[in-house]
Amino acid sequence: MKCDVLIAGGGTGGVAAAKALQGKGLTVVLTEETDWLGGQFTSQIVPPDEHPWIEQFGCTRRYRKFRDAVRNSYRNSLGREWVESGHRFGPGFNPGGGWVSKLCGEPRVFHEQLVDIEQGSMVDCRLRHIVSEVSCENGSIRAVQVTDLKSGGSQWIEPKMVLDATELGDLLPLSGTSYVVGAESRDDTREPHAIDGPAEPDNIQSFTWCAAVGWDPDGDHTIDEPNLYDYWRSFVPEFWSGRLLDLTFPNVRTGAPMTLPLFEAKDDGALTLFGYRQIIDPTLYSKPVEAVTVMNWPQNDFMTGHVIDVDKATRDKHYRGARQLTLSVLYWLQSELGYKGLRLRPDVTGTDDGLAMAPYHRESRRIKSLRTVREQDVSPECNPGRQAAPEMWDSVGVGAYRIDLHPGSNGAKTIDIACLPFQIPLGALIPETTTNLLPACKNIGTTHVTNGCYRLHPVEWNIGESAGLFACFCLCKGVAPQDVYADKPMVKEFQSLLAQEGVELAWPRLGPL
Repeated sequence: MKCDVLIAGGGTGGVAAAKALQGKGLTVVLTEETDWLGGQFTSQIVPPDEHPWIEQFGCTRRYRKFRDAVRNSYRNSLGREWVESGHRFGPGFNPGGGWVSKLCGEPRVFHEQLVDIEQGSMVDCRLRHIVSEVSCENGSIRAVQVTDLKSGGSQWIEPKMVLDATELGDLLPLSGTSYVVGAESRDDTREPHAIDGPAEPDNIQSFTWCAAVGWDPDGDHTIDEPNLYDYWRSFVPEFWSGRLLDLTFPNVRTGAPMTLPLFEAKDDGALTLFGYRQIIDPTLYSKPVEAVTVMNWPQNDFMTGHVIDVDKATRDKHYRGARQLTLSVLYWLQSELGYKGLRLRPDVTGTDDGLAMAPYHRESRRIKSLRTVREQDVSPECNPGRQAAPEMWDSVGVGAYRIDLHPGSNGAKTIDIACLPFQIPLGALIPETTTNLLPACKNIGTTHVTNGCYRLHPVEWNIGESAGLFACFCLCKGVAPQDVYADKPMVKEFQSLLAQEGVELAWPRLGPL
């Protein structure tokens, strides 16, 4: 089979690329390992982490349309007995009520707004499929083997362009594309918060296997004791404030111990752990509805190993460990703190056990690109007095988030520092090697440090959308991505196309996050 564009991975970046390519007259094959499109939004059940200006600006037109569709789905849902109509018609309606985002909601609702891709014109959407092998010739991908995880059958596809939107940059080693893993040395990047000494390939941000948990205050839903409960109950990270399974943990910015209660806030409006990523808010309904939250908390960050470039046995071991950690946090809350009414909600996750379909990975393999984003490009510490990061001539989008690095798999501690609203440079989407492969996820040319602010939902969407449009641009022009980048007038032409497609390329004056 032949196609114009193959998108490996139907996560946030992959679906954004597919949406950008719909209606462009190209044949597109999209593979996704799980049963749901959307990645962070859906199969990983992570409510969107967004910047404070997201309701006004700072995202693409397609991303805003997607957010609006999610809100409207709630507003128009039959069977939802809202407490009063005025609130849900307001522009800032937050159906889940969580305080991590202005739009917390159920992953199934986000998924439902993306299924149009499955019926999209000339988009061959293949769920439960992965790329298993890649054939290359003279620095170009010639064929890709796609495997059906249900049947085990495989098919070779010959694409003209390939987008790697997998959560861990899986096509990079398969295609021989140069990439970086883990933390770079300060000697190489000159970044203030890079590590001293040699690079640390095993310093990869922790990942989390999230779960959806409801609250039934009168029930007892205590699960069986997890197999690894004794291990996780006694586990004390070297840089932590005590046991990992505790409501007291280090403040991400200061390192000082802080306590976040599950429900019992001391003051009205005070923050709680359950309310952090709450996705069903019972106060919005006129009839009894169970509150539901997502367990994506400091307590279930899996920080004792990683799954990049390891053998299958090691990967499976760490995935089991991450699932056991999440179940251990739940069992600890139920059995030792007395919250027996907490219960897993498989109806929310679309799984049999209430855990997400897939783990939430914060860090991927990263391409060696024509331009690498460093801390100096986005940090207010390196750019005093600026309201936004220094302008990037090759901008293909914008983003804003703090430089937020979760604990590393080698014991590295959390880093959370200020960041200026930034741009996404085209050069970071173009590999040094491989002429027809583009990253479309968290695998662009950032460093370990700047990955911490380029990895969130709206940025990943923007990366995927711009990568999809860039693939289309290159195919229509009959040129390789590297040749476009070497021709500034052609880059400007592509930026004009992006603007017409609703991709914002610059920020107004704002200030650091």
